[in-house]
Amino acid sequence: MNDHAKRSGAINGAWRTPALIIGSGCLIALMSFGPRSSLGFFLTPLSSANHWGRDVFAFALAIQNLLWGIGQPLAGIIADRFGANRVLCAGALMYATGLAWMAYASSAPMLDISAGLLIGFGLSGSSFMVILPALGKLLPPSLRSRAFGFATAAGSFGQFLYSPVAVALMDTFGWQQTLTIFAFGMLAVLPLSLSLATPAAEVSRGAASQSLRQALGEAFAHRSYILLVLGFFTCGFQLAFITVHMPSYLIDRGLSAQVGGWTLATIGLFNVVGSVTSGWLGDRMPKRYLLSFIYFVRAAAIFAFISFPITTFTCLAFGATMGLMWLSTVPPTNGIIALLFGTRWLGTLAGFAFFSHQVGGFLGVWLGGIVFDRGGSYDPVWWLAILFGVISALLNLPIVEKPVARIAAVAA
Repeated sequence: MNDHAKRSGAINGAWRTPALIIGSGCLIALMSFGPRSSLGFFLTPLSSANHWGRDVFAFALAIQNLLWGIGQPLAGIIADRFGANRVLCAGALMYATGLAWMAYASSAPMLDISAGLLIGFGLSGSSFMVILPALGKLLPPSLRSRAFGFATAAGSFGQFLYSPVAVALMDTFGWQQTLTIFAFGMLAVLPLSLSLATPAAEVSRGAASQSLRQALGEAFAHRSYILLVLGFFTCGFQLAFITVHMPSYLIDRGLSAQVGGWTLATIGLFNVVGSVTSGWLGDRMPKRYLLSFIYFVRAAAIFAFISFPITTFTCLAFGATMGLMWLSTVPPTNGIIALLFGTRWLGTLAGFAFFSHQVGGFLGVWLGGIVFDRGGSYDPVWWLAILFGVISALLNLPIVEKPVARIAAVAA
């Protein structure tokens, strides 16, 4: 038995097979990403109930995206040092509390604390950006890229599942009760997190002597990591803007809320295919080319969507196209980080990359609300999304997919 096999056995234990680890990670990703993806449907009823403009709700969700990003490196550091399951449990409890409190928020500060602070930090502890590094540590390299794809796809399936469910529950029970139901659902993460427990201060081969400060210094001095982080900004900008503002955008164009629900559901469904395919392709082609292709296709899809009349067909076609590219950036992004620097500080370095993603998400959500309230149109933000997509496609091309000298020397 080689060193890696011994190490894997010590980490996983006899009961934690690769299938169980991947399955648990996928379920947690589904349950954490689902409610967050459906929050756009609560914009209109919550704003109407409290006589708010769209900027109030948009600002709370912009805070959520920003704090999710700020909390992600911290969550990665804690998970890398003390184990992923502790972080997942804490994140799920904060997430559930935020959803339940959001249901009865009657002032803008209450909404900022519940939908913004609690759900934002809850997501940083329970989302796939904690799950993927855990999978990277617990699974052999031969399964890593595909596992990243499956877990990301599961998050997308959560979007597909929760979007129409949210609309149906709101029609049946009301929007407050729907948020409460989603809050209780998050508690299922607690037992599932046991399968993703990583030992405290887990050490990967070739990285035993590297401290956190050394890891950060190495990464932020690496040109390819910087380009990857900058490109990931666009992913957050586009996804957050579309997730939060698409339902209201379609209502403004004369379509029903159900069309918005099925558009977001279509995005989630097709991203199941896109994420799995992205993980599969990541083992067979340069990941930088895959990322550049994804960003370029996104920009082209948005351009086509806003250039033609908005109908149910064009919405679903846009949802299918964007769905294939939606979270497909996540497996190659994490794969490049693991290839460059190894898995010892994967959660931390992926967390800092995700901070860039969430800064983009903050601006996408916030600018959407501000631009609409001041100009009555989302068009300027759509055009920004196109521009950022083209820029990110170009930024990823020069990335060099080669382990740093430290890891390359150990491998040799």
